[in-house]
Amino acid sequence: MTMKAVFKTWFERYFSDEEAIVLLLVLVLGFAAVIWLGKMLAPFFTALILAFMLQGVVGWLERHGLPRLLSVLVVFLVFLGMLLALALIVMPLVWNQLVDLVQETPRMFTSVQAWLEHMQTRYPTVITPAQIDSWVATAGREATQLGQRALTLSLASLGNVLGLIIYLVLVPILVFFLLKDRESLTRFTLSLLPQKRTLMTRIWYEMDDQIANYIRGKAIEIAIVGGTAFVTFWFFGLPYSALLGLIVGLSVLVPYIGAAVATVPVAAVAGFHFGLGEQFVYVVVAYGVLQALDGNVLVPILFSEAVNLHPVSIILAVLFFGGIWGFWGVFFAIPLATLLKALVQAWPRSVAKRDQPLPQVDLQD
Repeated sequence: MTMKAVFKTWFERYFSDEEAIVLLLVLVLGFAAVIWLGKMLAPFFTALILAFMLQGVVGWLERHGLPRLLSVLVVFLVFLGMLLALALIVMPLVWNQLVDLVQETPRMFTSVQAWLEHMQTRYPTVITPAQIDSWVATAGREATQLGQRALTLSLASLGNVLGLIIYLVLVPILVFFLLKDRESLTRFTLSLLPQKRTLMTRIWYEMDDQIANYIRGKAIEIAIVGGTAFVTFWFFGLPYSALLGLIVGLSVLVPYIGAAVATVPVAAVAGFHFGLGEQFVYVVVAYGVLQALDGNVLVPILFSEAVNLHPVSIILAVLFFGGIWGFWGVFFAIPLATLLKALVQAWPRSVAKRDQPLPQVDLQD
């Protein structure tokens, strides 16, 4: 059969249902709006995500007898307190430690150079002076570029202070109204969709709890792992404990490789500060125990319904959505991949064509 006939058969098989075409159009428009209007509507999308995360807590309070408005007020005030603590305590601490780390970089390079020269003296046939000079020059260039980027970022951020303040004020307001007027906003959104939406409703109910639980669970995991890492590093006297705790907490966003990537700065700072002695071993062992408890205890508790995705699918989803939407793309990579899988499985197929294989293509026609 010709390519035209194959395409026609494929189209009839997967798009014979008009609701499937409507759903495809809704998905395309939704993704297009996020891609092209994402920067403009970033405060709204951020507030929508936060409201989606907090809605479960509001519903829990309602089920335990609190009125809707009181539940929203309680959850919103707790959220506002956490946001203020993050903006006024955590982020300044992390920023100061980042500045200190950048200023400490030259001394670290000097220590590395001295260690390399010592190793070259002990193993002259393995490490040559030319190799040491090349490594030091490369590291110096990278450090210079990192310092320039940090300076550029800090200077650029000074001009965006007003925009940041507006952002911090606007997002909480949007979160409050999205929680308070959830039902009326939902009815309005549904009124814009076609009356026949059986497929969309089924997919929504299948994904709603799973995505909401995943998002809330991942936020809790970041807080627990990051907070525990900070306390652990602080207990051992490791410098930059808040910065390293933040890195370790955010590393749980990327399965399989996040923990390995976060190990590098933790081991590097511990090595520079303590040397390769007992204290260094204690820090590395404690970090390994933390990662083991996260993977074998915390994750099964928070995510009782495991995401049934192949590791390759997860990594591809992180690369693809992270490349499009940055941090939020990485955060939502697994839910979006799960959504795509659910769409493929629930997509309507023509009854007449469902069990028939697609015809073979004759490329000579």
